[in-house]
Amino acid sequence: MLNVLLNDGGKISFNGCITQFYFFGFSETYECFLLTLMCYDRYLAICKPLHYPAIMNNQVCLKLVAMCCIICLPVVLVDTISLSQLQFCRSNIIDHFFCDLGPLLEISCSDTYIVKLEVLLLSTPIVIIPSLIIIISYAYIISAIMKIQSKDGRQKTFSTCSSHLSVVIIFYGTLFSIYIIPSMDNFANIKKTLSLAYTVVTPLLNPIIYGLRSQEIKKALKMFCLS
Repeated sequence: MLNVLLNDGGKISFNGCITQFYFFGFSETYECFLLTLMCYDRYLAICKPLHYPAIMNNQVCLKLVAMCCIICLPVVLVDTISLSQLQFCRSNIIDHFFCDLGPLLEISCSDTYIVKLEVLLLSTPIVIIPSLIIIISYAYIISAIMKIQSKDGRQKTFSTCSSHLSVVIIFYGTLFSIYIIPSMDNFANIKKTLSLAYTVVTPLLNPIIYGLRSQEIKKALKMFCLS
């Protein structure tokens, strides 16, 4: 991305573009599953605190993370193989800063119906179901927080999931916006800008948002601001 921005464009081979698409799809799919697991972790910690140590231990965490990785590998591979079978004869210019699905389908001269259908079907277990799990989990979490009598108790409990909620809003908000906005020329630049949010901004903010929970980082930031 930096190479494209600094040089006002860049070159990439067909195999390189398909490979980039695969790793991009894998990382974004993996992020969807990890955010869902983190939400489930917060749900157990807040709504079922007495059962949390027995349900969510290190071994279970490792198994869940490994399971997400195993699921992502073949799912993204299906779309990548289908995409690589298309013929690209309209143009060799991709109107984007990386090899995303939409811009690649726009320059294909093949029938893209099957690829679009695959993406639609696979988006249900990858995006829709995790989104519903997160929404339902946070509904239970907010309900449990509101039952806490003291104001300090509510604030302290909510602070344990506020970092995760911030990342979820940024990531899923931009992800849905890109695919909900119609495919029109007027929205091309908007989509590219929104793509920066979940490909660059979210990973950049992750250590900052989650790190702000650390007292050492808060203290370092205060010292930096005072200096």
